[in-house]
Amino acid sequence: MKKTEEVKSKRKVLTGTVVSNKMKDTIVVEVSRFVKHPKYGKYFSVSKKFKADDKGNTKNIGDKVEIEECAPISKDKHFRVI
Repeated sequence: MKKTEEVKSKRKVLTGTVVSNKMKDTIVVEVSRFVKHPKYGKYFSVSKKFKADDKGNTKNIGDKVEIEECAPISKDKHFRVI
């Protein structure tokens, strides 16, 4: 590998909306994807909720946030707010 090449991060970065901030240092982020049905070709929305680490509870419900994959922080938390 050359010194001039940048090492790309293999961590997932997702964008979503905060739906809950009631836990200490944790927010729940809903991430929506627009996918095409493999057989019928119709596009539809699929959403999933992720728990993310938010030190100091800085985010509020309705905020758009980017979350990044990280080492497990707890049983359910595998993301942190960028």
